[in-house]
Amino acid sequence: LLVSVQVHGQGGVKFQNWAKTYGSSPELYFQPTSVEEIREILDVARQRDKRVKVVGGGHSPSDIACTDDFMIQMGKMNRVLKVDKEKQQVTVEGGIFLSDLNVELNKHGLALANLGAVSEVAAAGVIGTGTHNTGIKHGILPTQVVALTLLTASGEILECSESINTDIFQAARLHLGCLGVVLTVTFQCVPQFHLHEVAFPSTLTEVLDHLEDHLKRSQYFRFLWFPHSENVSVIYQDPTNKPPFSAANWLWDYAVGYYLLEFLLWISTFVPSLVRWINRFFFWLLFSSRVENIAISYKIFNYECRFKQHVQDWAIPIEKTKEALLELKAALENNPKMVAHYPVEVRFARGDEIWLSPCFQRDSCYMNIIMYRPYGKNVPRLNYWLTYEGIMKKHGGRPHWAKAHSCTRKDFEKMYPAFPKFCSVREKLDPTGIFLNTYLEKVFY
Repeated sequence: LLVSVQVHGQGGVKFQNWAKTYGSSPELYFQPTSVEEIREILDVARQRDKRVKVVGGGHSPSDIACTDDFMIQMGKMNRVLKVDKEKQQVTVEGGIFLSDLNVELNKHGLALANLGAVSEVAAAGVIGTGTHNTGIKHGILPTQVVALTLLTASGEILECSESINTDIFQAARLHLGCLGVVLTVTFQCVPQFHLHEVAFPSTLTEVLDHLEDHLKRSQYFRFLWFPHSENVSVIYQDPTNKPPFSAANWLWDYAVGYYLLEFLLWISTFVPSLVRWINRFFFWLLFSSRVENIAISYKIFNYECRFKQHVQDWAIPIEKTKEALLELKAALENNPKMVAHYPVEVRFARGDEIWLSPCFQRDSCYMNIIMYRPYGKNVPRLNYWLTYEGIMKKHGGRPHWAKAHSCTRKDFEKMYPAFPKFCSVREKLDPTGIFLNTYLEKVFY
C-alpha cells in the first residue's frame, strides 16, 4: 500500500497562491485520479500522523490552503458527470475549473446565474471559501449548490443535499476545506444568457444617496470608489437579447491600465502622497466616460485582476453601506499618511441560510479594499488595513474566508450564530483534525 502511494506523491513541490503572498512546502504533493487513491492517501496520512490539505486553483489570497504535510491537488478529477437538462442542473467533480465548466455548460445551453471575477478556480474551492459576485437578488456562489458528496476522514462517502444529511449540507456548502474532500458538486443552472454591461461615472454622494434606486435598476449592480476622491464608476450588468458588442481596447487596457499603473504605483512607494493623484488620473483616463459591452454571461462576469495584490473583503449588513464607506473616506482624509489604492469595490448579495456564509440571514454589502504590489514590492498597508477592519467590525462585518483577516475563534463565535453547529459537525466528521492547518487552527481554537 505504501509503495503505490509513494509513486504518486511528489516531494519538493513548492505551493504558492496566485498573489504569491503565501506559500508552503508540502512533504508530499498528490494529484489523484480516483476516489480510491484519495482514500489511500488519507490512510497513509493517518498511519504517519500527517495532516492533509486539499487545494484547487490556489487563488485564495490567504494561507487557507497551505500545509507542510500532505497536499492533494484535485486538478485531475475534473469531469462533468451529468447534465440534467430538465432540472437545469449539472454535477461535476470537485476539481473542475469554472473556466472549463462555463464552456461545457454553454454547449448545453446552460450557465451559472452568477460567477466571481476569476474562473481559474475549482468548483469545490469556490464553495469552500464562499466566493461571491454582486446582485441583491443573487446569493453568494454556494447558494447555487443543490447537492454534494463528501469523502470524510474515515473514508466514508456522504451524499448531502437539502433533504439528505441536511445539517452537513448547510455546513459543507461553505466548508473551509475542513470537513473532508468534496468529490462532486451539483449546481443549479439557468438557461444560457448574454449580459449587457454599462459602466458610467458618478460621485460617491450620488451613489450612496440613491443606493436603493441603483439596486432596483440593475440586476448585477456594483460600483468602484476611487479613494482620496469623490469619484465613482457605476457598473450595471443585465441580461439582454442584443448581439455581442465590445468597446474594449486591448492596447489601452493593457498598456495604460496595467503597465503604466504598475510603474506609477511603484514610484508612489517612494512618494506616498502621489497615490491620491494616481487614483484621480486613472479615473479620468479610464473611467470618466460611459462604456458598454455585450457578451456571453461568463465573459462579462470574469475580469482581469491586474497584478499581484493584497486584498480584504468584508460583508456588512446592507443598511450600513453608506455609513461605513463614509467613515472609511473620512479616515483617509483625516490621516494624510494613510494611502489607499483604487478601487474600493462595493458589491451586494442576498442573505442565505449557509452556516458560515458572511451573508447568513442578512442581505449584505461586500466592501473590497486592495493594495497592489508593484513589481512584487510591498506597499505599507498596516494602517489602512486596521482602520478598515475596525470600521467593518464596528458595523457587524464578517470577513471573506479566502482573504487575509485577523479574526480568531472569539470573533467568529460573535459573528456567526451557527458557529457552534458548524464546529460540532466538523468535530464529528474529522475528530482527529486531519484536515486542519495553521489558518484553520486560528478559526477553531
